[in-house]
Amino acid sequence: MAKVLGIGGVFFKTQPTEMQAWLKDNLGIEKGEGFDGAVFPWKSADGARDHATIVGLFDQDTSYFEPSSEPFMVNFIVDDLDAMLADLRTKGCSVHDKTEEMDGIGRFGWVDAPGGVKIELWQPA
Repeated sequence: MAKVLGIGGVFFKTQPTEMQAWLKDNLGIEKGEGFDGAVFPWKSADGARDHATIVGLFDQDTSYFEPSSEPFMVNFIVDDLDAMLADLRTKGCSVHDKTEEMDGIGRFGWVDAPGGVKIELWQPA
Protein backbone atom coordinates (compact mmCIF):
# COMPACT_ATOMS: atom_id res chain seq x y z
CA MET A 1 0.00 0.00 0.00
CA ALA A 2 1.31 3.44 -0.91
CA LYS A 3 1.94 5.83 1.95
CA VAL A 4 2.66 9.46 2.70
CA LEU A 5 6.26 10.14 3.75
CA GLY A 6 5.88 13.76 4.82
CA ILE A 7 4.74 17.23 3.83
CA GLY A 8 6.38 18.40 0.63
CA GLY A 9 4.94 21.87 0.76
CA VAL A 10 2.29 24.31 1.79
CA PHE A 11 1.28 26.77 -0.91
CA PHE A 12 -0.55 30.06 -0.43
CA LYS A 13 -2.30 32.50 -2.72
CA THR A 14 -0.94 35.84 -1.58
CA GLN A 15 1.01 38.89 -2.66
CA PRO A 16 4.41 37.13 -2.91
CA THR A 17 6.69 40.16 -2.58
CA GLU A 18 4.86 41.52 0.44
CA MET A 19 4.56 38.09 2.10
CA GLN A 20 8.22 37.26 1.43
CA ALA A 21 9.27 40.49 3.15
CA TRP A 22 6.93 39.77 6.07
CA LEU A 23 8.29 36.22 6.48
CA LYS A 24 11.87 37.52 6.53
CA ASP A 25 11.25 40.53 8.77
CA ASN A 26 8.99 38.81 11.29
CA LEU A 27 9.93 35.12 11.24
CA GLY A 28 13.49 35.20 9.90
CA ILE A 29 12.54 33.00 6.93
CA GLU A 30 14.86 33.60 3.98
CA LYS A 31 13.68 33.48 0.36
CA GLY A 32 14.17 30.23 -1.51
CA GLU A 33 16.55 30.03 -4.45
CA GLY A 34 14.74 30.90 -7.69
CA PHE A 35 11.16 31.06 -6.36
CA ASP A 36 8.93 32.93 -3.93
CA GLY A 37 8.85 31.09 -0.64
CA ALA A 38 11.25 29.10 1.50
CA VAL A 39 12.79 25.64 1.74
CA PHE A 40 13.15 23.62 4.94
CA PRO A 41 15.39 20.55 4.33
CA TRP A 42 14.99 17.33 6.33
CA LYS A 43 15.87 13.62 6.20
CA SER A 44 13.45 10.72 6.06
CA ALA A 45 12.87 8.89 9.35
CA ASP A 46 15.20 6.09 8.24
CA GLY A 47 17.87 8.66 7.30
CA ALA A 48 18.08 7.23 3.79
CA ARG A 49 16.58 10.13 1.84
CA ASP A 50 16.93 13.89 1.79
CA HIS A 51 13.67 15.80 1.50
CA ALA A 52 12.47 19.35 1.89
CA THR A 53 9.26 21.06 2.85
CA ILE A 54 8.54 24.15 0.81
CA VAL A 55 6.47 27.19 1.67
CA GLY A 56 5.37 28.39 -1.77
CA LEU A 57 3.93 31.82 -2.42
CA PHE A 58 1.68 32.16 -5.47
CA ASP A 59 -0.01 35.23 -6.92
CA GLN A 60 -3.62 35.57 -5.81
CA ASP A 61 -4.84 35.06 -9.39
CA THR A 62 -3.00 31.76 -9.93
CA SER A 63 -4.98 28.98 -11.58
CA TYR A 64 -2.66 26.32 -10.13
CA PHE A 65 -5.02 25.54 -7.24
CA GLU A 66 -8.07 25.02 -9.50
CA PRO A 67 -10.64 23.62 -9.31
CA SER A 68 -10.34 24.58 -5.64
CA SER A 69 -11.24 28.13 -4.70
CA GLU A 70 -9.32 27.82 -1.43
CA PRO A 71 -6.31 30.14 -0.95
CA PHE A 72 -3.99 27.26 -0.02
CA MET A 73 -2.91 23.80 -1.14
CA VAL A 74 -0.91 21.11 0.67
CA ASN A 75 1.62 18.83 -1.05
CA PHE A 76 2.30 15.40 0.46
CA ILE A 77 5.37 13.34 -0.45
CA VAL A 78 4.35 9.79 -1.39
CA ASP A 79 6.39 6.65 -1.96
CA ASP A 80 4.34 5.40 -4.96
CA LEU A 81 2.22 7.93 -6.82
CA ASP A 82 0.50 5.45 -9.15
CA ALA A 83 -0.50 3.15 -6.29
CA MET A 84 -1.70 6.08 -4.18
CA LEU A 85 -3.86 7.47 -6.99
CA ALA A 86 -5.28 4.02 -7.77
CA ASP A 87 -6.12 3.46 -4.09
CA LEU A 88 -7.82 6.86 -3.86
CA ARG A 89 -9.89 6.08 -6.96
CA THR A 90 -10.93 2.74 -5.46
CA LYS A 91 -12.11 4.61 -2.36
CA GLY A 92 -14.27 6.91 -4.51
CA CYS A 93 -12.10 10.02 -4.14
CA SER A 94 -12.12 12.72 -6.80
CA VAL A 95 -8.71 12.09 -8.39
CA HIS A 96 -7.57 14.37 -11.21
CA ASP A 97 -6.97 12.54 -14.50
CA LYS A 98 -3.67 14.19 -15.34
CA THR A 99 -0.29 13.68 -13.73
CA GLU A 100 2.88 15.67 -14.41
CA GLU A 101 6.55 14.80 -14.43
CA MET A 102 9.29 17.37 -13.86
CA ASP A 103 12.83 16.33 -14.75
CA GLY A 104 14.94 15.90 -11.64
CA ILE A 105 12.00 16.79 -9.37
CA GLY A 106 9.58 13.89 -9.67
CA ARG A 107 5.97 13.11 -10.52
CA PHE A 108 2.83 14.90 -9.34
CA GLY A 109 -0.85 14.00 -9.09
CA TRP A 110 -3.85 15.66 -7.47
CA VAL A 111 -6.98 14.75 -5.53
CA ASP A 112 -9.84 16.90 -4.23
CA ALA A 113 -10.35 16.50 -0.49
CA PRO A 114 -13.56 17.30 1.38
CA GLY A 115 -14.53 20.95 1.31
CA GLY A 116 -12.99 21.40 -2.13
CA VAL A 117 -9.39 21.53 -0.95
CA LYS A 118 -6.95 20.44 -3.66
CA ILE A 119 -4.21 18.12 -2.41
CA GLU A 120 -1.02 17.64 -4.43
CA LEU A 121 0.80 14.30 -4.23
CA TRP A 122 4.49 14.19 -5.12
CA GLN A 123 6.74 11.20 -5.73
CA PRO A 124 10.29 12.60 -5.75
CA ALA A 125 12.65 11.58 -8.55
